[in-house]
Amino acid sequence: MKKKVILDTDIGSDIDDAICLAYLLSHPQCDLIGITTVTGEPEKRAMIASYLCEKAGRNIPIFPGMAEPIVGQQKQKFVPQYQFLEKIAYKKSFQGEWFNFLRNTIRQYPGEINLITIGPLTNIGTLFRIDPELPRLLKSMYIMGGMFFGENKKVEWNISCDPFAAHSVFSSNIEKIFVCGLDVTTKVKMGKTEIIQKFNESKILKEVLHFADIWFTKRDVVIFHDILAASVLFEGNICKFKKGKVFVEQLGQTGFIEDEKGNTCVAYDVNSHLFFSHFFDIVKS
Repeated sequence: MKKKVILDTDIGSDIDDAICLAYLLSHPQCDLIGITTVTGEPEKRAMIASYLCEKAGRNIPIFPGMAEPIVGQQKQKFVPQYQFLEKIAYKKSFQGEWFNFLRNTIRQYPGEINLITIGPLTNIGTLFRIDPELPRLLKSMYIMGGMFFGENKKVEWNISCDPFAAHSVFSSNIEKIFVCGLDVTTKVKMGKTEIIQKFNESKILKEVLHFADIWFTKRDVVIFHDILAASVLFEGNICKFKKGKVFVEQLGQTGFIEDEKGNTCVAYDVNSHLFFSHFFDIVKS
């Protein structure tokens, strides 16, 4: 049985969003029924998603979402990886409205939608505040965001870009939330040389390399933050979780209170070998 998935992404900034989309497009158990983009220049982000979907031979509905955070200043105004689409003169227009797509689809499939969020939570926080019945209609939600364990907890990027929206999501009545924060995502990384070698062995990842070339102009490593968060939907043994409640402070710092009655499972350990084995099995198939 395929799992119905909606992806909410800030694709075009960090390269892991594009890799995550390639993974979902490749997974035989993933019924990707729509994509929404979020944060600065969401239309350009939607074009990147559209390009990868086309190269995968898939016609996935894509909807540019909110460009500005609910509260505060935009930290992510531009889309560096759009440079590749400018070079090949790729243009795309999008019809439909992200809010109505999310609301109507979740209501059409109550208890069936797995929502994967790998960017700031602006779209989803807005959705939940306007229609507070929607969270309980989701089957589950998978989030890349936050940092929860240890003494020196960093403020993670996705949460810090819109802490108010993140608070709205974590305080909602979703039945099941699974969160992968920096505690685990930073343990799954790969260097530029190995990335280029392995990605050239996969048709869809060859397309991702066009955008990775821009990423590699300023760094020589890829951390698989977003892909890890998505992968636990399909391979539950990749991470170990603690159940409880997540809270978000004003500047974006996240905290976790362990509680068996809580609705949120936060990853505290990852099997990196299993993750990479699973990932490359999927994208090379």
